[in-house]
Amino acid sequence: MTEATPLPPLPDHLSTDPRSPHHVAALFERDIGIRFNGKERLDVEEYCISEGWIKVPSGKTVDRKGRPLLLKLKGKVEAFYR
Repeated sequence: MTEATPLPPLPDHLSTDPRSPHHVAALFERDIGIRFNGKERLDVEEYCISEGWIKVPSGKTVDRKGRPLLLKLKGKVEAFYR
């Protein structure tokens, strides 16, 4: 029987975009879940727990570089490992 390695704590601010200064590639080796206002969201691109917001894509709308436009939603944010 092997001991499971302890999971690193999730940061206060995390982004899925590798160009962002808030992107930590090592954390994405595990599946991360976001609960926003009591409901689990699967489309979160970025979050900040202390400021209470998430960024999600706004449909099929993209900017001139082809990246999705993001909406900032405010509320209670919880991050966890699945």
